Amino acid sequence: MSNTLFSLAFGVGTQNRQGTWLEVFYAQPLLNPSAELVAAIAPVLGYSEGNQAITFTTAQAAQLAEALKSVDAAQAALLTRLAESHKPLVATILAEDAQLTSTPEAYLKLHLLSHRLVKPHGLNLAGVFPLLPNVAWTSQGAIDLAELAEHQLEARLRGELLEVFSVDKFPKMTDYVVPAGVRIADAARIRLGAYVGEGTTVMHEGFVNFNAGTEGPGMIEGRVSAGVFVGKGSDLGGGCSTMGTLSGGGNIVIKVGEGCLIGANAGIGIPLGDRNTVESGLYVTAGTKVALLDEHNKLVKVVKARELAGQPDLLFRRNSETGAVECKTHKSAIELNEALHAHN
Repeated sequence: MSNTLFSLAFGVGTQNRQGTWLEVFYAQPLLNPSAELVAAIAPVLGYSEGNQAITFTTAQAAQLAEALKSVDAAQAALLTRLAESHKPLVATILAEDAQLTSTPEAYLKLHLLSHRLVKPHGLNLAGVFPLLPNVAWTSQGAIDLAELAEHQLEARLRGELLEVFSVDKFPKMTDYVVPAGVRIADAARIRLGAYVGEGTTVMHEGFVNFNAGTEGPGMIEGRVSAGVFVGKGSDLGGGCSTMGTLSGGGNIVIKVGEGCLIGANAGIGIPLGDRNTVESGLYVTAGTKVALLDEHNKLVKVVKARELAGQPDLLFRRNSETGAVECKTHKSAIELNEALHAHN
């Protein structure tokens, strides 16, 4: 057995009546746990190698707590609490960052992102969707959709209301982790697996998908789609959009550089370099024809927007007279041509 692991976490979760995992909560996930910790828990769990999700009993939780007292006090304290659980327990061990094979593994990787232990695109999330069951997220937790009607009836007979907040594969992030130093106006608009950097404010209409997020600080009043990462000091205006890997962006990684502004109701389908501005209402896709202007507002050439991807200090705007999409920069025509050639 190798004592070097990629990740490890002890969780408590929800199963349906067939024993299928619906979700898992990990209070203290670990990235690259110590060899001493792995050696201490392996005999109790019967772990030898590979990526595994191992269910364990409350008695085993007490054993694990005792084994870790002199190794990791925080994890020992957590396991002492888990030993009191009335819900199923699972130890998820990832020897390597490989393709996902179980629901507990999928939930662990989403936790690693939202705990800011790994940034977007830093994990292998292949196979995540089939492993996340579509469940009812309710005032009584996650419920299998096939069992929902019965739970609703039982609640009514007790004089209670079982409220269904959403029916989805992903829960909201704040039911699992609230990162330090953030403001979130509507918690339902941030999915577990989002990376929300310190100093980030997400207003009511802002949205952050899984495997996406913000470096922070920043203001998010628009949509941060799957796979999109927003750099420091950038502002996404009300109703704006970023094209993610699930919304037509394919395998292109759409990112927003530092100090950028995407105006209200604008959008991007290309990566933005630092200090870029996109005028309100303008949607720039990779194939958009853009009139490139130099420091004197003289036309240098017409290019496709993808040729400007990742370049700094650009202003994208629409000419109010001709309707043409323009890109203004402070660079000379010679500097612009050199930049384009270097980029290609």
